[in-house]
Amino acid sequence: MLNIAVFVSGRGSNLRAIYEKVPKSKVVISAVVSDKKDCKAIEFAKEKNIPVYFVSSKEKEDFISYFKLIDELKRLNVDLIVLAGFLKKIPDEFVDAFENKIINIHPALLPSFGGKGMYGIYVHQAVFNSSAKVSGATVHFVDKIYDNGKIIAQRAVDIEDVKSPEEIAERVLKIEHELLPYVVEKFADNKIKIENNRVLILE
Repeated sequence: MLNIAVFVSGRGSNLRAIYEKVPKSKVVISAVVSDKKDCKAIEFAKEKNIPVYFVSSKEKEDFISYFKLIDELKRLNVDLIVLAGFLKKIPDEFVDAFENKIINIHPALLPSFGGKGMYGIYVHQAVFNSSAKVSGATVHFVDKIYDNGKIIAQRAVDIEDVKSPEEIAERVLKIEHELLPYVVEKFADNKIKIENNRVLILE
């Protein structure tokens, strides 16, 4: 059984995809963590009786520090941290505490269209303006640089005929909802290995 914590900042559609698509016999969501109190992902977590934590780098009422969150997630025996639309950069100390145990989903085909400020519609706007014919989603390990960690899995989608960044966003989101649960389930099955500086997904 894989014990995961899911970090969110928005609607929580990827959180919902994991919850609905990965067998409960393989994965348990032990915590949902957010930097925002009023996002829809938190409503979903509460509906499903998943413990919720609010985290901040600054002191705020009802928020905990990343330092305390490290202790809390270790107490919960979390095996994998999944960033599913989490918009804050994870502090270096947190990355060190969970080396190769934090993954992120990015709404483009890295290493293109990544880096600071490249999230949400800003990514799709950049892809649209580049006149790229293909976009997609990437799941990668998180390191101390934005969107830089080793790529675990990618799926592409044809965007040759799109008329707006919003159309790209819609197509890519569908791919995200397939790719992230797939990768999480592969972690649960112990089918993800790092060899020769590459991430392998075993069948």
